[in-house]
Amino acid sequence: MTSAVKRIASSVCLFLVSASGSSWAAEPTLSVKTISESGAQQVILAAEREAEKLHAPCAIAVVDASGILVAFVKMDGVRAGSPDLAIGKARTSALLQRPSEETEDNINRGRTALITAGLMTLRGGMPLKTGEEVVGAVGIAGLNKDNDVAIAQSAAAAFASLPNPSPAH
Repeated sequence: MTSAVKRIASSVCLFLVSASGSSWAAEPTLSVKTISESGAQQVILAAEREAEKLHAPCAIAVVDASGILVAFVKMDGVRAGSPDLAIGKARTSALLQRPSEETEDNINRGRTALITAGLMTLRGGMPLKTGEEVVGAVGIAGLNKDNDVAIAQSAAAAFASLPNPSPAH
């Protein structure tokens, strides 16, 4: 490109940006809900109750919507690898905003590209929702995948039933 063409192109771009000034009027930030430490502890308690009911010791991880660990407990009798698995399942569920079971099912049906995405593609992760908004996730890793799913579902249901007052502005 010649320098004259470059100047004309940059002038046209500058004109288009300045002429459409209202397109930049959108809010530059968003307000989002995220699970609190108190909410995470309630999820942990609900998961522990279900695990005890099923006689299924497990590692329990609660993460916020961005996959950052908020609360964690490792029950007695759990394998050494379970803590990392629980955190990974919770993180996967939060980031994809769906049960980790769906991710495992996708891989089992041949969508193997998910294996390379750095996600924990095993059953036992469940999103935590306030209404329809994902505010975090719980991940369970114990000795049996069916118990992991049941405990995660129970903990997520307990969280969904908590009263959730609107924040004061």
